[in-house]
Amino acid sequence: MAVLCKPAIQVPEYVITNEETLELARRLHGDHPQLDLILRLIEHTGVQKRHLIQPIETVLQHPGFDARSATYEAHTKARVPAVVRQALDHAELEPQQIDMIVYVSCTGFMMPPPTAWLIGEMGFRPETRQMPIAQLGCAAGGAAINRAHDFCTAYPDANALVVACEFCSLCYQPTDLGVGSLLSNGLFGDGIAAAVIRGDGGTGVRLERNGSYIIPDTEDWISYAVRSTGFHFQLDKRVPGTMEPLAPALQAVAEQHQWNASKMDFYIIHAGGPRILDDLSLFLDVPPEAFRFSRATLTEYGNIASAVVLDALARMFAEASALDGHRGLMAGFGPGITAEISLGTWTSEFES
Repeated sequence: MAVLCKPAIQVPEYVITNEETLELARRLHGDHPQLDLILRLIEHTGVQKRHLIQPIETVLQHPGFDARSATYEAHTKARVPAVVRQALDHAELEPQQIDMIVYVSCTGFMMPPPTAWLIGEMGFRPETRQMPIAQLGCAAGGAAINRAHDFCTAYPDANALVVACEFCSLCYQPTDLGVGSLLSNGLFGDGIAAAVIRGDGGTGVRLERNGSYIIPDTEDWISYAVRSTGFHFQLDKRVPGTMEPLAPALQAVAEQHQWNASKMDFYIIHAGGPRILDDLSLFLDVPPEAFRFSRATLTEYGNIASAVVLDALARMFAEASALDGHRGLMAGFGPGITAEISLGTWTSEFES
């Protein structure tokens, strides 16, 4: 069975703290009629700092969608290969041993996709399958794992590489002054993550089942308005309440596998915000400590979109608390409102 190996993570060098974010909001939006509410919401995100690919002064400017697209491509090519190399090293594989690359990003657009460039740049075989995913937002980290799992189920000896590259700061829009937009300005950060799913061997999470669920009539709750100035993030105030209908969907996937989603040994959950984690803890009836890896990602990096689940998984590897046979649940949440869910068992066939 396919094994999800230790992820590699990179966050960029420019840092903005929550205190600096709050001060920035006061300075830029001092006359906003809901400033006090916005400040409270940002303060309660639990985010202590975020990492950005550019200095905050540059982020706050808008040089136009063309320039932002060029920045996205330049930083993708400059930063992604090192993360991919580390993920391959963790899995003890070479580029020539990868059969498919699942590449997810919702913060920029390239065609041909970054996979085409990576294959030539890093020496992957020309036969390597490509699966770029651009429209699942924060759920794409879970979707990437699940599609790689599907591929390795169809081709049991194959290996897949998952890459999540998110430069959320490139989606900053200075003219978007809604509460949801201003909250997102204090929540999202930049980050890159990669991991290998080995068809044979490996230490990590042996993937056993996956599923997906979409909450009906919620497709406009998380969305982009695509305009001449780029991507305008839109967040409905009802989004934090989505864990009540999603918790039963997680339970249903677990029950299909004769498991109980409330009795897992580990949880790797997308950290969209503290309310998401608090509510899921309540509705799944699991202790808050169960989501410690996700909370740590949120605290140290903010919401890094599709890269969150891989960073949270990397933190579990670092803690070294998982034992052979431990059962776990992973889930990413995003636009739709969509949940991508997977189940797996910890295995340690070799140390990477």
